[in-house]
Amino acid sequence: MNYHNPVLLEASVDGLDIVPDGVYVDVTFGGGGHSREILKRLGPGGKLYAFDQDEDALQNKIDDERFTLIHENFRHIRQFLKFYGVRQVNGILADFGVSSHQFDIPERGFSTRFDADLDMRMSQRSSLSAYEVINDYEEGAIRDVLFQYGELRNAGAMAKAIVVARETGPIKTTAALKEVLKRFLPGHKEHKILAQVYQAVRIEVNQEIAVIREFLLQCPELLIQGGRLSVISYHSLEDRLVKRFIRTGKFEGEAEKDFYGNISVPMKKVGGLIVPSAEEIRQNSRARSAKLRIAEKL
Repeated sequence: MNYHNPVLLEASVDGLDIVPDGVYVDVTFGGGGHSREILKRLGPGGKLYAFDQDEDALQNKIDDERFTLIHENFRHIRQFLKFYGVRQVNGILADFGVSSHQFDIPERGFSTRFDADLDMRMSQRSSLSAYEVINDYEEGAIRDVLFQYGELRNAGAMAKAIVVARETGPIKTTAALKEVLKRFLPGHKEHKILAQVYQAVRIEVNQEIAVIREFLLQCPELLIQGGRLSVISYHSLEDRLVKRFIRTGKFEGEAEKDFYGNISVPMKKVGGLIVPSAEEIRQNSRARSAKLRIAEKL
């Protein structure tokens, strides 16, 4: 697919253990690869709802009476499923990665390969872009973004360099930002460090960690007993949230216990961690950091 080559396609959809007449949700529609695979496995009575906040993804809408595409952020999954009269579903699939299309369109500002305006918005309806993060945030806030979401050891010094540089005028483009941070980008590590910077700013712009938390908290209520959750993550911040939520039903602290001291969790993991094969990584280099976890509603 030109728009996006879906990662771990078979394994992630296998993880849903699809019932032909079931109701399923693909919360990250993108190019529609995972959705098409789900529809292939559904019978005439099945139903698939998909979410995507990116206007570009709407061009990939699937012409199938069993399919409904919802142009919204998946943090609102419960609200919009309720609007369609759906209270519980058989399975939910999420692929937290940025689509190939978003990386490959220079003006979106997601890729380190191109010079572009500082944007990085998943939804063009959002008022917060990378420009505001870099030019309006206070030094401490920029430091926290770079440290927490980019795991950059030089976050403090980088934040200071950004604040000093913008005193002479706004930092408008990705190339300008790269120039400001040039002394932190040694040749052999330039791409890796710059990718961490971009990741950090992108996560802040799109509130990605908060969105994932809100989404996961809604899943146990939305899934029927025995319903499946299939989640693909791409970096440790995401994967830690998913792993911990599946194990404890929480993001911090220990799992809840009942009156008798038995651990009470809403879901159980199904199988172990699944990663792409060497062949899939060879065909799609963006798959190399993907991690798939599957859980079942108890």
